This record gives sequence, structure tokens and C-alpha cells, in this order.
Amino acid sequence: MKKIVLILIVAIFVNSCTKVPITYRKQNTLVPEAEIQSLSSTEYQKFLKEHKLSTDAKQNEMVKSIGNNIATNITTFFKTYKDGKYYKNLANYQWEFNVVEDTIVNAWCMPSGKVVVYTGLLPVTQNENALAVVMGHEIAHAIAKHGNERMSQQMKAQALGTVVSMAVSNSPQVTQDIFNVAFGVLGNLAILKYSRTHETEADKLGLVFMALAGYDPNEAIPFWERMSKMSGGAKLPQFLSTHPSDAQRIKELQAWMPEALKYYTKKAG
Repeated sequence: MKKIVLILIVAIFVNSCTKVPITYRKQNTLVPEAEIQSLSSTEYQKFLKEHKLSTDAKQNEMVKSIGNNIATNITTFFKTYKDGKYYKNLANYQWEFNVVEDTIVNAWCMPSGKVVVYTGLLPVTQNENALAVVMGHEIAHAIAKHGNERMSQQMKAQALGTVVSMAVSNSPQVTQDIFNVAFGVLGNLAILKYSRTHETEADKLGLVFMALAGYDPNEAIPFWERMSKMSGGAKLPQFLSTHPSDAQRIKELQAWMPEALKYYTKKAG
């Protein structure tokens, strides 16, 4: 029985293996994308009802303009990229961009293309190019299916936990307790590592996406330098953080910049 369960788990994970566009990193996505998009759209509308939207016409116009510009250009790009292999899921996105009144310096994008930018972010971005850095990054999380992958990692951890429990069920209790503790630590750190991988990957893809829309990727460096100054050095050690350190993030952005600039054509006007 144990062997059968293990074989089934391995089969599921192998068959769900895909690659992220542009970076070509392998990932497991176990959850049907249509299901995630439907759930995301429902939760997004619920969120908007529970939060105050900005009434600032200038803020709304800027966010919607940048968001729609990025979405339009990456949609066009993926129609022909790898013979349209990645376009199928993207074609089902119903893009929506909203500004929420809150001092939080943040933005996010749900897998269905539903984006929120908090007003607290705008004084830090300061200009359209820097805002495109953040929005490109958040949109990249959705395009790269990071949400699906995170859910799949949790499913994988639970499945492996079941196998571990079965494997040691006949062992002395003390052995099982030690094994479970070890598994918990390793499992948590593995998920943290993937989260850092997602953040770095979204940085890289975000530069490409903003470049495709005509926003200068070079603006990413001064933006993250401003973010670094805001943090005041108060952060978790990188090993236990779900985000790269500011210095590491800037270093990797600089290394990726030549690749991103291949996609960049300055917008007219």
C-alpha cells in the first residue's frame, strides 16, 4: 500500500511539471488554472467591497494606463512566443486595475489578472517607470503561475507528510517524533526557498514585461534603492526571508538588465 501511494504521488508531480516562460525554470502546478482564476476573481470582488477605493482621478488613470499598457503588450508578445504555448491561459485573463486607499507600500496581482495598487506605494514610486517596475513584478507572479505553484508545494508537502507518517508508523514513538520535527523544519525552509525564487523570478520577468510596454527597466535600480532606505535595515536574515535582501535584489536586477533591455523600445512622447 505504501509503495502504491508513493508511486501515485510521484506520477502526479512528474505529469504536472511545466516551465516558466523566459526563465525556463521547471515548476509543478497541480491545480487546474481555470479553477484558480475563478477563485481569484471571486476573492478580488470581495476584497474591493471591503476596502476603500481611491477617488483620485489622476492616481486611477496612471495605474490603469500603466496596467493596461503592460497587459496589452505582454498579451501580444505571448501570442507568438514559443508558438503561442503560453498564450492559452493568458487569453482567459480579464485584467482589472484598482487603487486602494491605504498607507501600505505594496501592490499585488491575483492569478486572474486582478491588480491592486495601494496609495501608500505611489509616493515611493514617484514616476510612471518606477510604478511599472512594481506592477510588472506583480503581474509576473501571475503570469509565472507562482500562486498555483505555492498551492502545489503545500499539497506536495502534505502528501509527503502522509508517506512519512506511513513509513514510520511501526517505529518507536520517539523515532517518529524526531522524524516529524525534522520533516517540519525541512519542509518550511524548502517552501521559503521557493518563495525567494518566486520573488527573484518576478523581478526578472517584471523587467521584461515593463520593457515590452515601453517603460525603462533601468528605473528598477533607483526604485529599490529608495525602498532599501525606507526599510532602515530592519529585516530578517535573507536565509529566513521570503524576499531577497535589498542589496541582493539590486545585484540580481543589474545582472539581468542587459536581457531586459533587449525587449525595450522607448515609448513615443
